[in-house]
Amino acid sequence: MQIATTGLVLRQVKVGEADQILTILTPDRGIVAASAKGSLRLKNRLFSGCGLFCYSEFVITTGRINNFVDSAAVKRVFHGLGQSVEAMALAVYLAEVAIVLSPAPPEAEEHLRLLLNCLYMISENKRPLPQVKAIYEMRAMTLSGYMPGIVACDGCGKYEGGDFYFDIQEGKLLCADCAQKVNRAPNLDPGALAALRHICLSEDAKLFGFALSASSVKRLGKATEQYLLAHLDQSLKSLGFLKTVLE
Repeated sequence: MQIATTGLVLRQVKVGEADQILTILTPDRGIVAASAKGSLRLKNRLFSGCGLFCYSEFVITTGRINNFVDSAAVKRVFHGLGQSVEAMALAVYLAEVAIVLSPAPPEAEEHLRLLLNCLYMISENKRPLPQVKAIYEMRAMTLSGYMPGIVACDGCGKYEGGDFYFDIQEGKLLCADCAQKVNRAPNLDPGALAALRHICLSEDAKLFGFALSASSVKRLGKATEQYLLAHLDQSLKSLGFLKTVLE
């Protein structure tokens, strides 16, 4: 059976001289693995549409065991990703997170939109890379059903004022006073807390519409990364390299 879909190439695995297996995030099929025969040859009709992080229109033949890319027409290429090691490393990391989360329809469409927007921000240098990383981590987890309780302190109901403790394992907030009672030190300053709430709760059009100090971004990024890793419950190969170039 043939299907027509749009999708973002998240991973390429070379097979033989010129073939590759693509991992593609699609809005209507979720994660799809498909063989793209000859796509590594410069003159092959699949070459331009099957590159890493190409957003393309695909026609795919699906089989009981394997899928095959019949055609691929480019819709968007994020050229800016290749301008720095940091940008490409972050893009690879975000793609690995998407593969691990493996969103299914209808949530796959939201995940695809989020990832495309993040790649645009990275490619065009619209936001600091650590901020984009934190946005993707927490928003992707929220879309996957892992939104933490970030409205108020779980102990006393306090909404704001001073630093808060974000419990990574339990996914809840404690104000400084309640955190002290359980021997925990606050890990979010007011800026990082406001950003965490914004990432989880804002509409798509406003998701990237905030600025943070470098210190708040660092606190936010540490919390979102730890939260993602704790709830994915598996390591991410790309994260180790990313941290060597981004920190």
